[in-house]
Amino acid sequence: MQVIEGQVAAPHAKVAIIVARFNHFINDSLVEGAIDALKRIGQVEDKNITVIKVPGAFEIPLTVKAVAESKKYDAVVALGTVIRGSTAHFDYVAGESSSGILSTSLAHSLPVGFGILTTENIEQAIERAGTKAGNKGAEAALTALEMYNTLNSIKKG
Repeated sequence: MQVIEGQVAAPHAKVAIIVARFNHFINDSLVEGAIDALKRIGQVEDKNITVIKVPGAFEIPLTVKAVAESKKYDAVVALGTVIRGSTAHFDYVAGESSSGILSTSLAHSLPVGFGILTTENIEQAIERAGTKAGNKGAEAALTALEMYNTLNSIKKG
């Protein structure tokens, strides 16, 4: 029996972190967590990490597509925060962001760590950006690296 399971160490991986500027007070913590995890746990070299800032979560899928088409990166970490308000805006932004990211990931076989928080309130967002619930940016970064390694193992047979 053969078992393929990715590891997180990927010293030579080129990783793009795409982050929304909207809700930057939360997203900055997600980026810090992602970079720390990439470097400390994933052993990714600083020169192989690129941070790309976009206006909001809705713009992340287009940027993921551009990154995929550039063929310059091995993995992507998508970071942002969408907080529910009193209108349907939350549903559209959260749903379309996730759908667009998944579509590009599948079309290009590009590992994307999904670190877009979708929370009911600001307190939940703060908890997921490095306090009670850990740092979802770090988790997304490690997921991207593990999938990068898993896909490489599958290709090698």
